[in-house]
This record gives sequence, structure tokens and C-alpha cells, in this order.
Amino acid sequence: MSAAETKDRILDAAFAEFSEYGVAGARVDRIAKKARCNKNLIYVYFENKETLFGAVLQRHLFDAYDGVPFDPDDLPGLAGRVFDRARSNPGVYRLLAWATLERTTALPPTREREHDRKVALLRERQKAGAVRDDISPVLLLMAVLALATAWSPDFPFGSTANPSADLPDDEVRDAVVRMVAGITGQEKQG
Repeated sequence: MSAAETKDRILDAAFAEFSEYGVAGARVDRIAKKARCNKNLIYVYFENKETLFGAVLQRHLFDAYDGVPFDPDDLPGLAGRVFDRARSNPGVYRLLAWATLERTTALPPTREREHDRKVALLRERQKAGAVRDDISPVLLLMAVLALATAWSPDFPFGSTANPSADLPDDEVRDAVVRMVAGITGQEKQG
């Protein structure tokens, strides 16, 4: 087995462990067992648990950022795409939540660059009148993403807090898209 294959198995096992337990709760011995490798090999490749977490986070940022096309002229559509992605990839969003909560690992520069790129695009569209301009583009982006991920199983105020709501995903998704349309000023003209 090659070193690259072993690293991939370690990263896959670490993703499952970190998305479930975070950095503090994750155990390197469980990661090694799932990866079918020696625990010491993890330290050889990744130095420590925090570095391994950073590598896992970097590997999965594509799913949360680049994997969801960003169009500042269609923020309601973005909300729908992020909603779908969060529902189909809950581990990725749990991983991001752990990274934010624990703050034991520096967030990869990719995350900041992608955020800044989106804010700049939103600012341009605000100046052009395509998006409401009375809200900071930073807050507008945050609101869109918060609404889109709020009903994810791991968000504390969404489906977890409302288990008896029994709302179908399509209904929630449509409501999120409509709310974002209202917030951003991008209601579809009929």
C-alpha cells in the first residue's frame, strides 16, 4: 500500500471522527483503527491531532464553498443550493461547526479568501442596484448562509430543536429561498 493511499485512509477516518466528536473529543487511536494503520504513522504524516484536523478541514472546504456555485445575482438560488448541500453532506457542516466552536486549529486561508471574494462580488452587485444596499455585504452573506443551513440536523435551532415539526425538506427549502429573496431584494418579478 502506498503512502498516498494510507494518507487518504487516515483523512477519511479522521473526517468521520472529527465531524462526530470535534478536535477535543476525537481520539487518534480510533482514527488509526478505522484507517487500518499504526497510530504512530498518523503522527509521522500529520504531526499532531490539530494539524490532522486542519488537513481534513482543508480537504472538505470544497464541499462547503467551491462545490456550491456562487452567483450574487441569484442569492435565493444560492440559499437553495447550500440548503441541499447541507442536507446531503451533514458531516462537512458539522466539521465547520466544530472548527468554529473549538478554535483549536487556524482556519485554512482558502476559507477566508473565498469569503472575501464573495463579499466583494456582493458589494459590486449592491453598487449596481442588483442587491439591496442598506445591509453590509458581510451581514447579507451571513444571513443567506445562516438561513440556508439553519434546518440542518446539526444546527441548534433547526430540526434538532423542532423534532415534532415534521416539515418536508422541499417545504423548508422553498421557504428558505423565499425568505432570502425578501431579505436580499431579489424577489422574482412575475
